[in-house]
Amino acid sequence: MLERELTISNRLGLHARATAKLVQTLAPFRCGCTLAAKGREVNAKSIMGVMLLAAGQGTSVLVRMDGDDEMEAMQAVVELFERRFDEDG
Repeated sequence: MLERELTISNRLGLHARATAKLVQTLAPFRCGCTLAAKGREVNAKSIMGVMLLAAGQGTSVLVRMDGDDEMEAMQAVVELFERRFDEDG
């Protein structure tokens, strides 16, 4: 299992478009993935679950991967966060 704490830095946080991008990024991977923030833990492959976090800009989230391709999945998520979900110009 891998864990990494990341901070949401895009201006709008995990709104619908950013959440959809996260779920699409994780879709090809077989490992399990969860996001934890604000006392909640959700399946990161579920749009509804991630939306329930209501995680805005500056929110720290704990990303957990568990499975065969967890390293590759974590790298993809880290890169997505670093790119600010391809938003903010």
